[in-house]
Amino acid sequence: MTATNWEVEVEFKIHGTGNLHADGMALWLTKQRGTEGPVFGSTDRFEGLGIFFDTYKNNRPGVVFPYVMAMLGDGQTTYDHANDGKANELAGCSARGLRGASVPTKARLTYYQDSFLRLDLQYKAEDEWTNCFEIPKITVPSVTYLGFSAETGELSDNHDIVKVDSRNLYSSTQHPSPSSSSSKSKGKVFDPNQGHHSGGWSWFFLKIVFFCILCVGAYVGFTMWRTSRRSSRF
Repeated sequence: MTATNWEVEVEFKIHGTGNLHADGMALWLTKQRGTEGPVFGSTDRFEGLGIFFDTYKNNRPGVVFPYVMAMLGDGQTTYDHANDGKANELAGCSARGLRGASVPTKARLTYYQDSFLRLDLQYKAEDEWTNCFEIPKITVPSVTYLGFSAETGELSDNHDIVKVDSRNLYSSTQHPSPSSSSSKSKGKVFDPNQGHHSGGWSWFFLKIVFFCILCVGAYVGFTMWRTSRRSSRF
């Protein structure tokens, strides 16, 4: 991917039989091509962005799984396997019901350079997007390879990639904010344009009011001038 601002939407399905299953899948945007490795099936010490859909809890007390998290790799840091990525997490959310959902499960990743990175999930109902996280002021490598991987161990599961769409974005208004009626936010949403839009509309209506007052004043003044001129003739 070479776009400055972009959006990736993927439809996937994590499913299987039995009560025990592992381990999860990952979405990658890295500077190197994907190779087999120990981090959800792909290489460790990667450089770029990894979005992990972790379905098996190893050691994260108080956290509900499946858990979805983001990690920005620098090419040197290893993934914290022992604690399910706790040491590497930029942001994340619990997504109970993501695995084995009765509706198509989707992830929508939106990025605006040096502005924000946002992940929205669909797994509760069709066309109902839940905001997982939004990270302000983040920089992802400008040229990356998009890829997917999955991992199983003693326990197994199915990880299906159904459809992948990617597109360039040219304006932050192209896609609705997760605070819209069709989305449900799990946390604070970063919107760099919120104050700008509010101030712009207020100034627009204020100018209309001033214009109306000016028109009324001009009409009253003209009427008084015309009346006084007629009176001066008699």
